[in-house]
Order: sequence, then C-alpha cells, then structure tokens
Amino acid sequence: MKKKLGASIAAVALASSLFSTTSFAKENNGNAYGKIDLVGLGDSITLGSGLADPASEAFPYVIGKVMGLEVRDLGISGLTSGELLNRIKTDKNFRQSIKHANYITLDIGSNDFIIPLLPYQSEILRAASTGNEEKITQLIQPLVGSTLLTFTNNLNQIIKEISALTDAQIAVYNIYNPFQPDPTHLESFQSLSTMHFVSDPLISQVNQAIAMVALPTQYTNIKLVNAHSAFEGHPKYIIQGDIHPTELGQKILADLGEEALFGSK
Repeated sequence: MKKKLGASIAAVALASSLFSTTSFAKENNGNAYGKIDLVGLGDSITLGSGLADPASEAFPYVIGKVMGLEVRDLGISGLTSGELLNRIKTDKNFRQSIKHANYITLDIGSNDFIIPLLPYQSEILRAASTGNEEKITQLIQPLVGSTLLTFTNNLNQIIKEISALTDAQIAVYNIYNPFQPDPTHLESFQSLSTMHFVSDPLISQVNQAIAMVALPTQYTNIKLVNAHSAFEGHPKYIIQGDIHPTELGQKILADLGEEALFGSK
C-alpha cells in the first residue's frame, strides 16, 4: 500500500496508511483447477500486504500449511466489495477457483469505507492529532452511513454468487479496528486513541451488517469469524505505521479461520 501523505510522527504515518490505495493487484492467475482445497477471497489483508513473505505468512497460506491444503490466494490490494462481486461474476480465474474449492475465506469491506474518506484525509489527520473526536465524527459518520447499504447489498450478492458456484464451507471475516493504541509508543498514542474511539462504533455497524448477511439460518455452510474481537486491545497484531496485520496478526486470522472451518483442534 503506497503512502500518499508525508508524516513526521508515527501516529500520522499510521493514519495516513488508512487513506491510501493502490491500483496494483498481485493475483494467482494459474489455469490449473484440478486441486484447489482453499481459496482466499478479499483485499490486501487476504493478500498479505506489508509482510516479508506473503506467500507463506498471509492467513490463507497459514491455514493451508497447518491443515495440509492446496491454497489459491486471490486477494487484491484495494479491492472493494463491488469489485469483488464483479470478479466473481465475470472473471474465469475467480469462478473456476471457487468452483473447485472445498473451503473459502472471505474478508472484504475495509476499502468500501476507506475510499469515500480520501477527500477528507487531511482534515481527519489534523483532527486526530489534536484529539478532536467531534470533528472526525462529523466527517466520517455520514460517509459510513451512505456506504453501508451498498456494501450490505454487495456482500449479500457475493455470498449468493459463491453459493451458486460451490457448496464449499465459507469463513466470512468481519472487520477489525486497525487503530489499536500502544502505550509503549507515546508519540502515536493520542491519535490512535482518538481514531479508535471514533471509528469503533462505526465499524460495529458494519460488522452487524456482515453478521446479518451471514446468518447461519440462511446459509448453513457459512461461519462468521470475529476478527474485531480478536484484535481488540492487541496493537502487536497491527504493523506499526500501517493498518495491515503483522505476521502475528495474520496467524490470529488463520487460527480463527481454522476453528471456523474445521472446528477446535
């Protein structure tokens, strides 16, 4: 994920990574579909952005290593729910990979809510650095509200499209809060605390929508993965100066996915 904003302190660097996107996608475009046990669908979190070795450290690969599965990671940095839906409908690689999958991880939605905030990034960063919670709320709450219905509809269609292609078990991840203040990093503590306080109720709205779409009474092959609860209070799960999971954070996501798909060890 490219940094678009210059920053002199780690707090602003972290916040600026939230408001950055990339047009580059690192996809597995192989043509062999004979054996694909696990398919990872999602954005840069699924892709493993920020890791030293995404091909072994991104959570779909970690699940595959532990469970002895062939993995195809179709995570794309910057992907939105609408773009993923279009891929599933029209992209041969996505459709064939899903058809041949026994297990699927689905982690999507973060970019749906990041992109509308881009025009307001400077104002939000300034407000965060001074602890102005009211200003940040005024800026982001209407944007989240206006995006939520579209995201919910897209997610519902994504699950329907996947279910039409396969009866694979699906682990649907909710959204973690990337703003986890670390008391050992005082230079970023105030900004992260402010952003966490303001963003968490809004993220909870998104996660409620995800939970409603992935109701077990509606889809018996779907398990909801609570990444939000797992990451809460754990700054070591987030790359410092970024919003992506560390190697440890990816392992936590993998552990959650394993439990959802295969049960307790």
